[in-house]
Order: sequence, then structure tokens, then C-alpha cells
Amino acid sequence: MEEEHSMANISDRQYKSRIWEDRGKMKGNRHERVLEIIRKYEVGTQEELAALLREAGFAVTQATVSRDIRELKLSKVPRPDGGQKYVSLDQEEGQQGDRYVRVLHDAFSSMAAAQNLLVMKTVSGMAMAAATALDALKFPEVVGCIAGDDTIFVATHTQEEAKVLMDRIQAIIA
Repeated sequence: MEEEHSMANISDRQYKSRIWEDRGKMKGNRHERVLEIIRKYEVGTQEELAALLREAGFAVTQATVSRDIRELKLSKVPRPDGGQKYVSLDQEEGQQGDRYVRVLHDAFSSMAAAQNLLVMKTVSGMAMAAATALDALKFPEVVGCIAGDDTIFVATHTQEEAKVLMDRIQAIIA
């Protein structure tokens, strides 16, 4: 009797393991499709992305799409028509730095130091993309970033580091 109970537990664990493995594969497939979609179409909203994923056969909710956007580190950038579209800031290692610098350059409007904070103003709608780029560039002075629509608060350890960071950003976007 004890052997049966033990076998049932192993079988149950294996079953649960397979379910999680399948979910992981589905998520990976969905992530690949999200990246394909945003490369092919100028997707500006989560609703548009969800609709395109459903057309591709994925059963998604707005919460799923929101989580995917966060996990894939997607950001919005301006379109020529004045709208916005999602892009992936994660690229191959050799291209990452260039892409992040380009995002900073395109988004930048002005900046000022306030104690240990660097306050960056960006083009409207670009603060999140620029903050993502700052985080990805891994400046040692940056403790963290908070972005709104057109403003980023960048926390540094000290007032001196805020000034150093300001000079570094100025140099790379010049």
C-alpha cells in the first residue's frame, strides 16, 4: 500500500513538471511571436498586440501581454506619423550599446542635477525608453531610474556621481 502511495506522488510530480515545461515552451513561443510582430508591424498599444497574438493562435489576456512586454523589455519609441510603437531594446551584444545610445540621443531634451538626482527631460513619450537604455548601459553611478512620460529621475549614490553621470551622458549623446 505504501508503495502505491509513493508511486502516485512521483507520477503527480512528473505530471506537474510536464505542465510547467509545456507552459514554459508556450511562453517562449509567444515571446518569439511578439518579437516577430513588433518587427513586422508598428504596434502602438497592448490591445493591438493582443489582437495580433490572438490572430496568430495564442490565447492571451491584457495581463499576459503586459507581462510579456515587461519581460521582453519592450519600450515605446516615436513613429514618423507622431504615434508610438513598441520596439525591443534587447539585441545582440554588439548592437546593444549602439542602440541604447541612439535611444538616449533621440529622446534627450535636457538634464539637470539636483543633489544626488539627475533629472532628465525627454521628448514626450520617450522617458520609459530612455530610462530602459540608461539601465541597460549599466553606468556604475546609477542606482535606479523612475520614468514618467517625458521626465526621468535617475538616482545616484552621491551628488558628485550625479555630476559625473551628467558629463558621461552629455559625452555619449553629443
